[in-house]
Amino acid sequence: MKRNLLAVLFVFTCIYSNAQGYKITLKSNYKTGLAYLTYYLGKDLILQDSAATANNGIAIFKNKANLMPGIYSIVFPGKRLTTDFLIDKEQIINITADTNKLEKVLVTGSVANTDFKNYQAVVNVIGKKLEEEKRAYDMSKTKADSALHDVEYKKHNKKLNDYRESVVKTKPKSMLAVLLSALKESPIPTKIPVTRQDSIENYNFYKSHYWDGVTFMDDRIIRTPFFMPKLKNYYEQVLSQNPDTLIKDLDYKLLLARSNPEMYKFLLNWFTDQYISPKYMGQDAVFVHLYQKYHSQGTSKWLTKYQDSIISRRAFMLMSNLVGEKAANLELVDVNAKPKSLYDINAEYTFVVFWDPNCGHCKEEIPRIDSFYRKIWKAKNIKIYAVLSDGENLKPAWLDFIKEKNIGDWDNVYQTKALADLEVTQQKPSFKQLYDVYVTPTMFLLDKEKRIVAKKLTIEQFNDFIDVKMNTNKQ
Repeated sequence: MKRNLLAVLFVFTCIYSNAQGYKITLKSNYKTGLAYLTYYLGKDLILQDSAATANNGIAIFKNKANLMPGIYSIVFPGKRLTTDFLIDKEQIINITADTNKLEKVLVTGSVANTDFKNYQAVVNVIGKKLEEEKRAYDMSKTKADSALHDVEYKKHNKKLNDYRESVVKTKPKSMLAVLLSALKESPIPTKIPVTRQDSIENYNFYKSHYWDGVTFMDDRIIRTPFFMPKLKNYYEQVLSQNPDTLIKDLDYKLLLARSNPEMYKFLLNWFTDQYISPKYMGQDAVFVHLYQKYHSQGTSKWLTKYQDSIISRRAFMLMSNLVGEKAANLELVDVNAKPKSLYDINAEYTFVVFWDPNCGHCKEEIPRIDSFYRKIWKAKNIKIYAVLSDGENLKPAWLDFIKEKNIGDWDNVYQTKALADLEVTQQKPSFKQLYDVYVTPTMFLLDKEKRIVAKKLTIEQFNDFIDVKMNTNKQ
């Protein structure tokens, strides 16, 4: 299953359903062509609606459902030029634009856009002064000139920040105030780290202030260029990638968002998509937690039956093979059709591999596994339990491959048709379900007690993991 499998299904399902609906009338200098109404989701513009431009230059976007608040953008015919505007409670809006003078776009019918226009006017003036001082500083030939322009730059920058703070204080519930608060950079620790404890304190300070200015009880920041990257950075770079840490934090964020259905929906969808097929080993426990605590409890009723079935199937495939949990026993037979249970293997570690003799990748990887086994693992009392992944019909090719590659001293096993039929009769999960075998080869490392300690790594990564694990145990 590829990453972002559910992105299209999940993230973009947040739609307001108030009765009023929206009507956005665009008047431009275009006389033909399609114009597009889009919204920001991170750096991407996502299509919301389209409208044909009449010969009088008017294009009308309308729908009975309200738009979710956020930063929207008109994409003019030809898809080369855009102009941004805000959507909040007022959704009957008129936009007048000459694409030769986009800086003078007029948006009426919306207090949020009036505030935004006033803000832009102030920022443009101060911004020009900041640019002038920056250029002057770069061209300074003496320390005195540099110091002078540095002071002036800081003065204008303070004026800009003070203005932003005044907007937040005077209109705290406005769309602009919400955006400005969320845009504030997280404070950087000023303490110079000398000891490890200093570094820990700096990290904790940064993490605790990372979301200053952002409330998870207001959905107006979802459709902006900055919220998605900030969220992604927090869960991928700021937080420890330990599943327990991630679970504790996302539970808290979802708790905060419970009073805002759209934010709650967005976060649960995003978390699900992020961890349904995670980047790092062990993080599938986060997805299983999301399923058990939220999806299986009926808190994601907005999902279609198809979406819900994908989540459910994936969760059940992962539940029995989480890192740290005891591996399910496998009762299979060896090359001589004699029973050979996984739990019969007595070894310091057991390397379990599911493979297929007709799989091109397996043909490359199985000999490489054997190379590590003979050079390193065998001496460390690591044994290989190798499972034919696709049934008894492949037994002749399987036996030929075992003989050709001289891996007969592995514990090579397969499932007979009789065993497979018995599984169905007894309504037991198959080994493919128990071990999430949807590609081959699929590999696991089990410890002496048959707990899963690593899975789905490269062979080199498995070898490094074994080396670190054994050295740690010695110490």
